[in-house]
Amino acid sequence: MPGSHDHAASVDQIRIEVTGRDPESATRDLTAVGAGRQWTSRRTGPDYSYRYTAIGDSEVTIRRSRVQGFIRGVVDPADDYVVQWVTAGSVVVDVDGERVDSRRDVPTLYPTERAFVVVGSDSDQRLVHLSRAMVHDVAVDHHDVGETPLRFDRLRAPDASALRRWGDALVSLSRALRDGVESRAWADAKRAAAEAFLGLYPPRSDALPAELSLPRNARLRTMVEYVHAHVREALTVGDLAVVGELSVRSVQESFARVLGVSPLTYLREVRLERVRDDLLEQDPQSVTVGDVARRWGFAHLGRFSAAYWERFGEYPKQTLRR
Repeated sequence: MPGSHDHAASVDQIRIEVTGRDPESATRDLTAVGAGRQWTSRRTGPDYSYRYTAIGDSEVTIRRSRVQGFIRGVVDPADDYVVQWVTAGSVVVDVDGERVDSRRDVPTLYPTERAFVVVGSDSDQRLVHLSRAMVHDVAVDHHDVGETPLRFDRLRAPDASALRRWGDALVSLSRALRDGVESRAWADAKRAAAEAFLGLYPPRSDALPAELSLPRNARLRTMVEYVHAHVREALTVGDLAVVGELSVRSVQESFARVLGVSPLTYLREVRLERVRDDLLEQDPQSVTVGDVARRWGFAHLGRFSAAYWERFGEYPKQTLRR
């Protein structure tokens, strides 16, 4: 049976519904509504069905994805933070071979700063999309983050009180939708949801060099912020040149003049800081230095270990054992 559609969207409102009973329609519909790409799906039993819904606006949407069958697709980087949890079946997130299994009724944060693969089997998945800009605005009001990019530990296990606040926020969002996305109730509920999100995942901000606050360094600041926001990706000087609207040579000169290092050296230093933060929070019984190093883009562990010792005066395995 072909999939049926009810997809109406405007600047302020998002409303999506696709549903059907065959795998071919599922792959077509999920691609059409922007839920991902390169979808594959198949039956896991005699009955197959899918339903994907979203309601809200460009700042917050409440979504649900149900598939009685197997589904796999690629989700591209996005300007939203996405909290997801499963109420039935299984969902696995795969980032460059690093697989994380969703736990029943436990929220996890999608790695939307980069492309990832999502795999589901007979799954009922709930999702909440929150725009990065709105979350940052709320974070500025409630956390000491300034204007720097936010960082979150997406694998952090939320505590019980944060989970209760998140649950309350979801109830408020659902109730506020009855008044419409242009209502005051919806605006208040969105802000409460952002605050609850920041409770689930307390932000860590990157302190940028003070020189970047000067107006003459605005383009360099844009490039540095991009480095911090995409630090796990395989960035090149050419990528930064596009972001800063400069030539490759001008990018290199800007980093050297203001920061005293090359762009790729700056990227390496940021990655080393992220590794150290990660190692200090990890359980040495459940993770290795190599796991963490590769997570932050270090492929050659020998060179990584030497750079780490030079930067911090100790080897990464010593940091992990603290």
